[in-house]
Amino acid sequence: MLQVYTGTGKGKTTAALGVALRGAGYNLKTIMFSFLKDDPNYGEARAFHYLPGFELEQVGRDAFVNFRNPDPVDLELCRQGWEKAKAAITEHRADIIILDELNIVLCTNMLPLAEVVDFLKQHKQELEIITTGRGAPEELIKAADLVTDMTELKHYFHKGVSSRNGIDH
Repeated sequence: MLQVYTGTGKGKTTAALGVALRGAGYNLKTIMFSFLKDDPNYGEARAFHYLPGFELEQVGRDAFVNFRNPDPVDLELCRQGWEKAKAAITEHRADIIILDELNIVLCTNMLPLAEVVDFLKQHKQELEIITTGRGAPEELIKAADLVTDMTELKHYFHKGVSSRNGIDH
């Protein structure tokens, strides 16, 4: 099935990681492709090797991405990451594929929406595919079997609390 975690609230990636944790309890293999992220200090990048059958590939760079005018290197890294994800899906290299931050990649046109949605629709019966990130496009939402909109009601960031290691990233 195709699951989509979107919205302005915290917890989209964390929800996807929760599915991977449950899957590990049943010996399911997970591959997570983290678009727009290449920071080895993210909690999941530091801990993924502790979870049996879990692989993580960061397919981005640790730099600000200008979504209105993306740097060509960011576009190329998104394309390369998408090609790797497609190969993992078509080759059935895992039971669960997490496409972290793909929603924002799609809503900012860093990858062609129709191409990605058509591919996911064709393959969602073969394995569990999860996308995360703000701004999931309507076409992706329509194609999905499960959609959760994480809505921020309150966040300590607005009180000046910085991102905390192991809790927020």
